Amino acid sequence: MYTVFIISWTVLSTVFFGIMVIAASFVSRNGDLSHKIAGIWARTILFVSRIRVKIRGLSKIDPSRSYIYMPNHQSLFDIPVLLSLRVQFRWLAKVELFRIPIFGQAMKHAGYVSIDRSNRKSAFESLRKAAEIIRNGVSVLIFPEGTRSKDKTIIPFKKGGFVLAVDSGVPIVPIIIHGTGEIMPKKEMLIRHGNVLLEIRQPIETSEYSRKNKDDLMEAVRKVICDAFEQGRKA
Repeated sequence: MYTVFIISWTVLSTVFFGIMVIAASFVSRNGDLSHKIAGIWARTILFVSRIRVKIRGLSKIDPSRSYIYMPNHQSLFDIPVLLSLRVQFRWLAKVELFRIPIFGQAMKHAGYVSIDRSNRKSAFESLRKAAEIIRNGVSVLIFPEGTRSKDKTIIPFKKGGFVLAVDSGVPIVPIIIHGTGEIMPKKEMLIRHGNVLLEIRQPIETSEYSRKNKDDLMEAVRKVICDAFEQGRKA
């Protein structure tokens, strides 16, 4: 019953707040207001689900700078958890999410960018749009794994986010999410309450990297995320 209640609440709140986000997009064209409303939506879901989020390292983020946020991906609950950061960013998300009624339209109106990985040309066009957003002073968030892990490990990273990073020249902020894999693992519908830690690590500068050595950048970011994630599992 606990899981059914949370799912029902999530569906209803998504419709309600999704309509608010769409309406807000006509008031605030830059998407900031829509993103704030999305944050309220996320906090209601976390409250109802009895999930407490602790954030560590927020002071490492300079509000005046643009970043590419890169978190690990364990669960559907990663989305509301990350929205609890209360910093402005735009999601880079797979195109399938934008096809969900109301939710998808809300994401589009909030200025989030879809990535169609089934088409190489479309994928590069998505990265071009994201680079333009960054140049306009807005941060973006992308899951470097591309999808949720099935076994609570860090799966191999996709290269697209690192192409975006070297092209835009902004720092990458590694974010480690601890705990959502236990709350709702991939391919499970059972939701458990619990505590989540968002660990923000020192931004990694990308200005010294290029497309030629983007793999070195990817390995540097991966090492930070994997090491911190393993430390969290052992704690």
